[in-house]
Amino acid sequence: MPMCSRYKMLLTSQFFTIPLFIFGQKEVDVQTIVDRSIKVHGGDIVKNSIFSFDFRKYHLTYERNEGAYTYTRTHKETGLTDVLNNEGIKRFKNQEEILLNSKNQKRYGNSLNSVIYFAFLPYFLIDVAVQKELLAEVIIQGNNYYKLRVTFIKEGGGDDFEDEYFYWINKKTFRMDYLAYSFHINGGGVRFREAYNTRNVGGVLFQDYINYKHDKNTPVGTLDALFEKGELKELSRIVLENVKMLY
Repeated sequence: MPMCSRYKMLLTSQFFTIPLFIFGQKEVDVQTIVDRSIKVHGGDIVKNSIFSFDFRKYHLTYERNEGAYTYTRTHKETGLTDVLNNEGIKRFKNQEEILLNSKNQKRYGNSLNSVIYFAFLPYFLIDVAVQKELLAEVIIQGNNYYKLRVTFIKEGGGDDFEDEYFYWINKKTFRMDYLAYSFHINGGGVRFREAYNTRNVGGVLFQDYINYKHDKNTPVGTLDALFEKGELKELSRIVLENVKMLY
């Protein structure tokens, strides 16, 4: 997983959108689609709640009260705990803080935030740095989807503001069934994720993902067509375990 740095969870309500597209005779606003998908996935609860879950060798907690947030990640074997909040990242061992240099602050903060970001999508599409564009309607495995392209403005977009994301929102259920992105760290590449095992925990939808890859120079916006043709290769599974709502 790339260390996505949607790091500054900005608190304003400004949006960048492409106003209206016509599908058949119906006008569709990209922000309306995003808002409805966020609601279906439990967005009102996500912004004021506490959850915990396990991801691979880590136990994580998510706590958010409107714009104030605290995320923690504890290594199950070493006991090292990272705490990320509005003020930055800190690391602890046996409740004693371990001082981090700026490089490791960025590294650990980005990697922790990345897990949280993907776990609670599409909620974070509300971020002020997000620029949303509605593309043509597509069909994937017999279902109709709104295809959204997302980019980020430099100011507030994090270290990887040049990354490009695509989201496929089911026209019937408004669930986010697929996503894809490009990244530039570690040589760069592209990924396509297919959601499965969708379940409701405390009013919030959590999903696991099959993570696919293709040649790193592949235009990320074409990955849905390649998926339909069976030309993507499975790389890994993104599985959240023991998801619990604590508040």
